[in-house]
Amino acid sequence: MKSLIHRAIQLRWMGMLGLLLFSLILLGGMIERNVRHLERVHAYMNYSHRIQQASLNLQQVLLENISGKSATINPSVLKQLHREVKNLIFLDYYSAVETPKRLRQLDNLFSDLIDEQNEKLPFFMLFPALTLINQVLDTEIIQDEQILENIIQNTRTELELAVGTLIALFLLGGWFFRNRIFNPLADLSQLLSQLAKEDYSPISTRYLNPLLLPVFNSYNEMVIRLQKLEEEKRLHANSLEAKVRAAALALLGQQRSLARAERLAAVGELAASIAHELRNPLAGIRMSCSNLRKEINNPDQAQRLDLIGSELKRITLLLNDLLNQAKHTPQPAAEISPATVVQELLALTRYQIPAHIQLESKISETLRCRLPEGEVRQALLNLILNAAQVMGHTPGTIKVEIFCNNDTLCLMVSDEGPGFSQEILEGGFRPFVSGGQQGTGLGLAMVQRFAREMGGEVRFVNKQSGGACVTIILPCHKDHHGRYITSYRG
Repeated sequence: MKSLIHRAIQLRWMGMLGLLLFSLILLGGMIERNVRHLERVHAYMNYSHRIQQASLNLQQVLLENISGKSATINPSVLKQLHREVKNLIFLDYYSAVETPKRLRQLDNLFSDLIDEQNEKLPFFMLFPALTLINQVLDTEIIQDEQILENIIQNTRTELELAVGTLIALFLLGGWFFRNRIFNPLADLSQLLSQLAKEDYSPISTRYLNPLLLPVFNSYNEMVIRLQKLEEEKRLHANSLEAKVRAAALALLGQQRSLARAERLAAVGELAASIAHELRNPLAGIRMSCSNLRKEINNPDQAQRLDLIGSELKRITLLLNDLLNQAKHTPQPAAEISPATVVQELLALTRYQIPAHIQLESKISETLRCRLPEGEVRQALLNLILNAAQVMGHTPGTIKVEIFCNNDTLCLMVSDEGPGFSQEILEGGFRPFVSGGQQGTGLGLAMVQRFAREMGGEVRFVNKQSGGACVTIILPCHKDHHGRYITSYRG
């Protein structure tokens, strides 16, 4: 269909161009023809002028003889007139048919006169020649005028035809441009103004001229594409609105978290001040109990004072830990053997967890690291105790692994409990938010803080076989002694 339309359009344009070319060729042909006619008339007029000049020369000779200067004809003048007549015969520029015949008669006349030039020829012998040459001149002038009149009439007719043709071409071109260009452009301008009003309705091309079909088909394709783009823009705007709404909700959640953190900071500051104020009286109570223990000999009372002293010592340690956390004093790093540290930690933890939970470790004896030992112990202890708490009365195994993987040091604690909830896996741990009934949520939060201080991260996953796995990943590098050095510089 498109090829047929393009073919029709090409035929129309070729027809118009052919008509225009034909008109130009016709006009050029008329101009060239008129130029040739004018050149021929110019040659005829020159020929008549030479005849007229010969007649004037002959009349001049006769006037000189009539005026009495000479009663006879000069032979040289006669020969000169004869030569002029011969030249006129040789020139084929005559317009009258009888001119060659009369010129030959004139030539014979001059020949006879020249043959008799030895005698004294009277001048009146030239009158027949004058009459004959004037007849030739009159005939040529009449014929030239007729030819010129015909040329003028033909030129006028051709000019009128050319002007009529040009007027017809201009009218046809005006009609063509008006109906094929200006009107479609006006329609297209109206359609574009509808696009400015977001009216993307396609138009019917059923009754359109084939010449306009490509333009309006392209317009329909454009508006259909614009409809799709408008729909995509609307969907994108809705998506952006949903994202903005989600970001606003997240921002509100962060504001609530920030407010909670500020409250926790205030609580921590209050707890630190209370701990600082309680240490002094507790130290006095411990000293008094110690002195009283030395003065009492009753075993029962002495045992009770020992219990009181041990509890006071534990409370003092808790207060010191609370103050250390509030001060956030970094512990210096030292070279440690992770296998030894974990073995000691598991030996002490064995008495704090139920007997049905097994403790295992998988650590190379040759592994050496430079880490803050106390914070490593505390982080692993929190993970082990949390694992034991979530396992509850279910028998199982808690396994501790420490190994190096390329440029990272991994501390992994896995259990065989119920695993982490989806909420914890997606949002992480928050202080004072715990999945256990007796938990505070501070243990894992402290593990996350330890990892961040070491320049690492904590990953929480559920094992496919069941249970949870917590991995502390710390960046490190190996020195020339074979030790793994972390980025911690405490």
